[in-house]
Amino acid sequence: MLVKTFGSATVGVNAVIVTVEVNVCEGMGLSLVGLPDNAVKESTERIFSAFEQVGCKMSSKKTIINLAPADLRKEGSAYDLPIAIGMLAGMNHISVHPSELEKYVIMGELGLDGSLRPIKGVLPIAIEARKQEYKGLIVPAANAREAAIVNKLEVYGVHNLREVIDFFNGVGTLDQTIVDTRAEFANNLNHYDFDFADVKGQIGAKRALEIAAAGGHNVIMIGPPGSGKTMLAKRMPSILPPLTLEEALETTRIHSVAGKMRQEDSLLAVRPFRAPHHTISDVALVGGGTNPLPGEISLAHNGVLFLDELPEFKRQVLEVMRQPLEERRVTIARARMTIDYPASFMLIAAMNPCPCGYYNHPKVACTCPPGTVKKYLNKVSGPLLDRIDIHLEVAPLTNEQLMTASPGESSAAIRERVIAARAIQTARFAGHPGVYCNAQMGSKLFQRYCVLNAQCKQMMSLAMDRLGLSARAYDRILKVARTIADLEGAPDINHEHLAEAITYRSLDRDNWGTVYI
Repeated sequence: MLVKTFGSATVGVNAVIVTVEVNVCEGMGLSLVGLPDNAVKESTERIFSAFEQVGCKMSSKKTIINLAPADLRKEGSAYDLPIAIGMLAGMNHISVHPSELEKYVIMGELGLDGSLRPIKGVLPIAIEARKQEYKGLIVPAANAREAAIVNKLEVYGVHNLREVIDFFNGVGTLDQTIVDTRAEFANNLNHYDFDFADVKGQIGAKRALEIAAAGGHNVIMIGPPGSGKTMLAKRMPSILPPLTLEEALETTRIHSVAGKMRQEDSLLAVRPFRAPHHTISDVALVGGGTNPLPGEISLAHNGVLFLDELPEFKRQVLEVMRQPLEERRVTIARARMTIDYPASFMLIAAMNPCPCGYYNHPKVACTCPPGTVKKYLNKVSGPLLDRIDIHLEVAPLTNEQLMTASPGESSAAIRERVIAARAIQTARFAGHPGVYCNAQMGSKLFQRYCVLNAQCKQMMSLAMDRLGLSARAYDRILKVARTIADLEGAPDINHEHLAEAITYRSLDRDNWGTVYI
């Protein structure tokens, strides 16, 4: 008897329907074909044990299982449940007509006791099931809320194999999991663990990060240990514009494929904040591996990627970010396939000014020998620094400032100004697909929207000469100046906007990091 059930495989952040064909015929033995990996091949042992627990005996006939399309590699343990249901139907332990089985996409990992364990990639699977017009999706109960954010699809969360058998035999029912996606999104939209009101002092640093959030600019913070760099970075998502529902679905899909969703989560409603350790490998950062998965830059999509102690990262790891920073996506090429992962994130980097950490400290003397400061900075390549718009020097607070400083401005208040500036940019770039903020402007848009008057041109020329600014700093300064003007609602860049923007390019100065003795 030939029976078909349907599962799904994830390819990148999308899903492909997999047909599980089970044929119980004359002969002996069991064959599993269709390019399965070891985890899929081992599914038969888990299935046999689960059958014993639910009181279903294996047939003595030959069983052939094919996973189609046969040229797509099947990976992971999520095919246990569709294979088991197909085998049970082929052995007449499930009496429903085969056409009823074909109305559902079924996925789940079986335990030896017949229980179901959560799987990865449920959201893209649910999206594909709805697209292919299946009636419903049956997944482990731990994944049900995640799948249920896809409307016009019946989602059933099950705890064990017996529940699925009874459902198809008509002797039991399954409760449909229903999630109000828009209500869920609205309820969790502004839930942040950190707030800028917790940061005492650092008015200049807060101002720079507000500008960065308003224009989507990348930032590097340089300062001694304890100056508050990490504290400031962790609060960056709280002042970024709220996610749209479309962005939330896109971000959730990436985290679902990577297996980063918690059981209680259904939809990620706040911008992600990823802070990998400096020992991370290049594959873990950008994605890939034998079985390609999203890396940290994709998990930070629509959010913030924080790289603390930037010079301590391996040079190779940092260099692989250069292309994703420009194109806002990363392409993983393998012999069998090429996968694109989105990677539109804001980079926030932090570093000490020197190996000992106290260069330019107002009270503690730097113990580094001459030339060490410049050598330390050179661990970060010029092309990478070129992609960072704002260079922010963070000075430590004195004891008196720390004890007497009043609570700072809240993230909510800062965010209102950021949202207003982003609204100006949204209107400005409405006719330019793929451009949403000032940091994304190309050369043509730059020439159109970053025009300087005579006074500003004179100021810029003087700054380039006196401060020894590099040529690569020119357009970065003007983009930041354009954002400062947007925060003030000014139609054009004036000398005050430009003067402030110039102060945020400290690492481009010829004499930065030079120790005079």
